Amino acid sequence: MSNDIPQISVDELQADLEAEVPLIDVRERDEYELAHVPGAILVPLTQLPERLGAIPTEEPVNLICRSGARSQRAAQFLIGQGYLPRNVTGGTDAWINVGFRVETGPPSA
Repeated sequence: MSNDIPQISVDELQADLEAEVPLIDVRERDEYELAHVPGAILVPLTQLPERLGAIPTEEPVNLICRSGARSQRAAQFLIGQGYLPRNVTGGTDAWINVGFRVETGPPSA
């Protein structure tokens, strides 16, 4: 089952953000502050087990990192906990390369 993580493109992510599907950024804080997708909630992979309460359980949630590897690991973990994660293929790098807007600075909450 862990190999069957749903994958979405950055174009699909853009549509999901407009539909208010939650986006969790699993990178470290310093990476997030350099550039992140607007609206992304920072929950570093290293803190994921302790911060499960920050992640919705009854709806799909998108996961992003720099390139897609850490978010894939996070998705595998979350599936085991009963969540409905989807991995953003190519991560923040792909988002930036397409030319979508990014924000900088610390998390707002």
